[in-house]
Amino acid sequence: MKKAWFLAIVLVLSAAGICFAEGSNLLIDDFEISITGGPEGTVDFGAGNGSNVEVTESSDIKNSGNKSLKVIYDAVDGGYIYVARGTGLDAKNANWSINSSDIKWEDYNAISFYVYGTDSKEKIAFDIKDNGGEIWRFVTEDDFKGWKRVVCSFDKFMVRDDWQPEDADKNGQLDFPIKIFQFEPLPGSKGTLYFDTVELVKK
Repeated sequence: MKKAWFLAIVLVLSAAGICFAEGSNLLIDDFEISITGGPEGTVDFGAGNGSNVEVTESSDIKNSGNKSLKVIYDAVDGGYIYVARGTGLDAKNANWSINSSDIKWEDYNAISFYVYGTDSKEKIAFDIKDNGGEIWRFVTEDDFKGWKRVVCSFDKFMVRDDWQPEDADKNGQLDFPIKIFQFEPLPGSKGTLYFDTVELVKK
């Protein structure tokens, strides 16, 4: 009987430890929303100079929860695409599931997301906008099939040198809190991608 109780306690503690480990990261967005665009939209997205993008939700291909963000794109040379969530965007309902100003940013050293790849070998940019309005970029490659977690360490982001907002402070320093993240399939690529489960990674 004592052995049974001991095993039960070990199992409970082990389960608690697993839950703690999984909960050490902070979920900031999982796209469990109705995906809409425009001024009242939940996602701020667009394309220009010949590129095209369609953004919807998917309930068939998802990493967690009931939905993922589905992006159908044609990124031509000289064109651009953006798919963004956060504060201060043209789509006023594109806020994350948690307010960025409520986050203890000093507790985290990276941001991660899941992407469903097709092994296209094409490049995907993941941009963040800092508190000074400056855009920073991390580039990954679709060199896998199925879901993959991409971890973007804050010290690996580079200041975008091709474009910055006019009102950005352009101080070359990543200033917290981060306000926005966005996905951008880079020019010369075409296909469909799915994104899900955006988290801050605990130090």
